[in-house]
Amino acid sequence: MDKYLEKAKALRAVTERHYSCSQSVLCAFAEDFGLDEEMAYHLMGNTGGGLRMGGTCGAIIGAVTVLGLAGIDDKKVILDLYRDIKAEHEGCMDCRDLLRISAEKGEEKKPHCDGLVLEMVERTEKLIRQYAPGKLPE
Repeated sequence: MDKYLEKAKALRAVTERHYSCSQSVLCAFAEDFGLDEEMAYHLMGNTGGGLRMGGTCGAIIGAVTVLGLAGIDDKKVILDLYRDIKAEHEGCMDCRDLLRISAEKGEEKKPHCDGLVLEMVERTEKLIRQYAPGKLPE
């Protein structure tokens, strides 16, 4: 499991180029789905910051995009993912709400977003291994 987490951590640490939450999640898995990192970066370019308007968290958008690449499109699986995310984040999935709650707790934005990226990378890998075995290398 460390491969994807380490890749996401490395992307979030890059200072020469900003990798949004959605870009970080997709780019962590891109190579294993036949996408080069540059293509994955541009593919998710307009989805960071909750579709650039505070909507659904980019890390979640990145996760469901990767799940789609793995062929996971079962409505129950995706809705269960959303339910679990909401259960752990005060009923929220929107960037603006997640950031507001984080700020109210005195947390800084970047560590908060980095944490969501890593959470989504972990959840995504787990779901792929469970529902699409063989799609990721062991």
